[in-house]
Amino acid sequence: MKGVLCWAVAGLQPLLSAALTIAEINGNRYISSYNGKTVSDVTGLVTAKSSAGIYIRSTTPDDDEATSDSIYVFSSTIGRTVDVGDIINLGSAKVSEYRSSNTYMYLTELTNPSDITVVSSNNAVTPLIIGKDTLSPPTEQFTSLDEGDIYSVPNAQHNISAVNPVLKPAEYGLDFWESLTGELVTVKAPTALKIPSSYRDTWVIGDWKVTGKNDAGSLTMSAKDSNPETILIGAPLDSTKNPTTTKLGDALEDITGVVTNTYGFYTILPLTAIKIKTPSALTPPPTSLVSSGSCKGLTVGTYNVENLAPTSAHMPKVASQIVTYLKSPDLLFIQEVQDNTGATDDGVVSANKTLATLISAIKSAGGPIYDYVTIEPVNDEDGGQPGGNIRTAYLYNPSILSLKNPNPGSSTDANEVIVDAETGQPSLKFNPGRVDPLNAAWKATRKPLVAEWIAKDGKKPFFTVNVHMTSKGGGSSVHGDVRPPINGGVEKRTQQAEITAKFISQILQADPAARVIAAGDFNEFAFVKPLTTFAEVSGLKELDEALNTPVENRYTYSYDMNAQALDHMYISPVLASSKSKFQHIHVSSWVTDSAVVSDHDPSVALFDVCGCADSNKRVHKL
Repeated sequence: MKGVLCWAVAGLQPLLSAALTIAEINGNRYISSYNGKTVSDVTGLVTAKSSAGIYIRSTTPDDDEATSDSIYVFSSTIGRTVDVGDIINLGSAKVSEYRSSNTYMYLTELTNPSDITVVSSNNAVTPLIIGKDTLSPPTEQFTSLDEGDIYSVPNAQHNISAVNPVLKPAEYGLDFWESLTGELVTVKAPTALKIPSSYRDTWVIGDWKVTGKNDAGSLTMSAKDSNPETILIGAPLDSTKNPTTTKLGDALEDITGVVTNTYGFYTILPLTAIKIKTPSALTPPPTSLVSSGSCKGLTVGTYNVENLAPTSAHMPKVASQIVTYLKSPDLLFIQEVQDNTGATDDGVVSANKTLATLISAIKSAGGPIYDYVTIEPVNDEDGGQPGGNIRTAYLYNPSILSLKNPNPGSSTDANEVIVDAETGQPSLKFNPGRVDPLNAAWKATRKPLVAEWIAKDGKKPFFTVNVHMTSKGGGSSVHGDVRPPINGGVEKRTQQAEITAKFISQILQADPAARVIAAGDFNEFAFVKPLTTFAEVSGLKELDEALNTPVENRYTYSYDMNAQALDHMYISPVLASSKSKFQHIHVSSWVTDSAVVSDHDPSVALFDVCGCADSNKRVHKL
């Protein structure tokens, strides 16, 4: 229900019958039916002011949940002549729909106001409390045009602005926020969902019902639920600055501001800066998974170290985290290792200095003396920061394991699965080697790095695939006009997933009991088509799923409103046993911006990779 709006109106004359209310101007759709038309005798209470206009609320609310009773009046001069608490009449104004990008949603506003009359002043201004004076935000679906899944393919089948559906604010999140645009609202008992953006904007939830709440207090996305009940808190209207120290789980003081749509998201512009009430006391614990020093308890980690070069300021911090939080895994998949000169585009592709510097820093932090495995890319062919030549690599403890029959391929050599004619056991043509590196699907993308290992006390080798797929660059906002939103790079990732999966499937076809671990930065969610295809074709299963990790605790990354998992481990059936363990270490998600080392959280697993000398066809059923 909408709140009851009460104020004393001294001497207010009845409106002309031809006049439109604000609710009538807004209508119950995204685009006003009066768009482009001039309206007259619009009356409203000034609830807030910005540097470029004012927000007014109807004095005759219509009690329809689908229509906002408030609107933004765009004018650089009107704020000089009226004050908050004034009831004003606009003799004339033009209804406009504004957006700054063709993928954003339109904002209905009034422009070119004229014949402005202050009817009365010092009226009470009472914000609507979200979830009390309004409906509560829907918790799963964004809009009817997503047809139940914002990640369904193909993307971009509709535009909200073209279809202009009737708002159903009780069912769809974007409809809910659209039905409140221009309105002065209060978010009670807000909780911060992540660190602020570079503009100090902060995603929050209020005291309303939510889904997907994780162990730290933020919301984890899951299949068909990307948390439309969240809202972004933008730049304060009084020009104060939101704090930069906010982090996931912080309790904030109540926030009052106006609902708008800016830079692709529904946003509340607060009257004044966010204030932290109670900082979250959570600190990321280190993994409890520790190597046994044998094949029966091998620890395996994965970490995107974010553009790591020899001179990177975060180099010693990465090393410290590997030792302190990851407990120096026996085998570590790493992504975004830059060449020896970092982002300088000088033709250098070798990363031997980068990796040696990391290994030395790990030793200095109290860790083991690692060795490394990688294959140099072709200059400027693998994407990432220009000149950086990022690639995947392995760090491994040579006292615990080693490559089986090392025979590295080149940057352009395509690896193959070789099946022994006598034993039927699979091995690799190149160890390590890259998967189909000349395939066009890998243009400007890291090629998977495949290796075959043997633990010092193991009887059978195991295989690994280090993955860093195409990024989501080029995607559109989940609050945007395009529906379903554009999942940037999804077509390429689908091709990459199929290529990689087919390679892995050859190993398991030869030996269903083979131990295979594919891990890294997949840049995709386990429930979206590239990775559902990957699992189906490869025969592997996502480790969180195999071990029944609670869905809300499956996250390694924070983006916009969601805690999410872009980094994964996939395992072959024989590794899906009670002996396997898996933990995400939230050294990035749980800390303040100044304490972030990489934008990804690392993960650590524990496996029994001993195996048998001969193939064991009996496998654990997934």
